[in-house]
Amino acid sequence: MDNPGSLLRLARESQGVSLSAVAARTHFSKSMLGMLENDQRDVKPEHIVAYSRALNIPISALMAPPDDPIRLAHEWLVSDSAPVTHSAAGHRVGRSLADDVEQRVIDLRHLDDTVGGRDLFPLVIKELEDLRTVINECSYTDDIGRRLLIAAGELSQLVGWVASDAGYYGRAQHTYLDGAKAASQAGDRVLTGQLLSSLSYQIANVGQPDDAVLLARTAVRGAHGATPVVAALLTERMAWAAARARDRDGAMRALDIVDDTYEGRIAGVEEPEWVYWVDRAEINVMAGRCFVELGDPSRARPLLQQAIDSYPKDRAREVALYQTWLAESYARNRDFDAAQETIRAARTAADGIHSARLERRVVEIELMLSGRGGW
Repeated sequence: MDNPGSLLRLARESQGVSLSAVAARTHFSKSMLGMLENDQRDVKPEHIVAYSRALNIPISALMAPPDDPIRLAHEWLVSDSAPVTHSAAGHRVGRSLADDVEQRVIDLRHLDDTVGGRDLFPLVIKELEDLRTVINECSYTDDIGRRLLIAAGELSQLVGWVASDAGYYGRAQHTYLDGAKAASQAGDRVLTGQLLSSLSYQIANVGQPDDAVLLARTAVRGAHGATPVVAALLTERMAWAAARARDRDGAMRALDIVDDTYEGRIAGVEEPEWVYWVDRAEINVMAGRCFVELGDPSRARPLLQQAIDSYPKDRAREVALYQTWLAESYARNRDFDAAQETIRAARTAADGIHSARLERRVVEIELMLSGRGGW
């Protein structure tokens, strides 16, 4: 990168955002950010991700050409993870390691916004393996141990999600279950529910939907103390599993609960960072997908189109995925020209993303359109 600190400063100033405001929106101090912007400290990928989120701009705007997020991922891959750095200094680990691990998980999670599963998987699995080594081989206090187990649970959810996106379904299931054990051992029932719910989502997509419904319900019921946004996320996955199982009544009841729960958010109630991406647009997308699955494409189309129009340009995978559902909604209404145009846009957006989930959906819709008699 050419003058990376200067790029951060220019991006911030162009948005009219103060250094103090960026510090408040990230986990970095104002003095640290000042040193980054003045090239007194090396700019690392986690700093770029943090600025991207704080300023609500794509990662590419903070990097010199070529603006390929895969390069950012490769920089992560060759750098030592926090567990490796800390454990190399000795076998007793403390608060600083827990702080670094928690921040690293957040930054990797946000990297998933722009990097496809096949490219991101080597990074996140390396991180998880390093953390497991520390948990199994190092010593620490009970408090630090609990934090490390929770970080392992969160990281396992990310690894499972990325593995599933890459098409490594067996690896994803194994990792989700391992993560659920770590979260349960730490006494975090809500995170355990998140891991089981994530697995139910995979099973709904590539396994037996009836099994997914049972697992999704278990996750919702077991996540005692879930905050409103978390409860909405877990319940919408239950809705999706029900829709895939062709349980219209179950899906519609769950969607109603999602709406009520999300709208019941309470000011001052802190949500886990891992639901940062759940908003009204995401909830509408899931509702739209359920409507398509349940044979109600006219109701789905405006929800999907509105979400697609509102998405940032650097979220190409999600935009393309939602375009596949929009294309299916057109096809189910026998508007085949619009369906063909939409799926072509999805395939174009999918080029270079390396997401098996997206590729599978594009192929499914193209095959449907090639045999229109099935509509």
